Amino acid sequence: MEIFAQRLRELRQEKGLSMKQLAKELGTTDAAISNWENEINEPKISYLRSIAVFFNVSADYLLGLED
Repeated sequence: MEIFAQRLRELRQEKGLSMKQLAKELGTTDAAISNWENEINEPKISYLRSIAVFFNVSADYLLGLED
């Protein structure tokens, strides 16, 4: 899920958020954010929805199905 990792990192950095700050917003850990951005694992669907809502983008965008 390379595209997801790249887009998550870009969106987070555009908002000027640290991994810890984003984790707090999403109700997860900074380790989880790091794992997602470094392609170690993927978020559960509930987090995918939360990420999309938080950044005001579609899940399809996050998954690379649309630009």
